[in-house]
Amino acid sequence: MKHIQNVILALLFLLISLPAQAIVTGELIMVRSDRSFSEAMQTLKASITKQGYKVSGVHRVDTGLTVSGYQTDKYRIVFFGKTEELKTLTQKYPELIPYLPMKIVIYAEAGETLLVTSDPTAFYDLYPNPRLREVFKQWQEDLIVIMKNVQNAD
Repeated sequence: MKHIQNVILALLFLLISLPAQAIVTGELIMVRSDRSFSEAMQTLKASITKQGYKVSGVHRVDTGLTVSGYQTDKYRIVFFGKTEELKTLTQKYPELIPYLPMKIVIYAEAGETLLVTSDPTAFYDLYPNPRLREVFKQWQEDLIVIMKNVQNAD
């Protein structure tokens, strides 16, 4: 678990130097917002709902990192999905279970809020099924809309 936390923390530190736009790397989708953490979190949840998904949980990561000796600002993982879609996909494709529900990491530091998630189209090579490719592409499009909504919220 500590290794995963270290990797996520390293990725987030790399984000600090990225320009303020949505970046799709083929493996990650990232945005930076000048919104406060609480405003960004509220907008993130609303944007997830607006895209037709349901927030299924929010996990506080900052507490665990602080206990491990890291100094962090607010840091959460937001889990979400479409209940019926997740049920259908996990029944037809149980190999997807470890990757579901979708998640976005939201992290605040020095007056900015960063969001990062895995790009679902990175699964194309693992799951070449045309039906799954359609699902992954739709998820990517939805994730970009959700994250840009947080970045560009008024």
